[in-house]
Amino acid sequence: MMTTQFQVTGMTCGHCEMSVREEVQEIPGVDSVEVSHQSGRLAVISAGPVDEAAVAAAVEEAGYQVVTSA
Repeated sequence: MMTTQFQVTGMTCGHCEMSVREEVQEIPGVDSVEVSHQSGRLAVISAGPVDEAAVAAAVEEAGYQVVTSA
């Protein structure tokens, strides 16, 4: 398993976390997602490399923006 970290702006509550989690979990190859609106962190757990552009698009679909990936 590998974890890819992202910094997301605009999340302010648990509902924001849920929206991001639901969108990112739809990406093929994603096993699980951890989101914190307090830190703005998004962790994507997958068996192999995750498509960072797909993650950014999913976050934008939820109404937020990826500012960095690590």
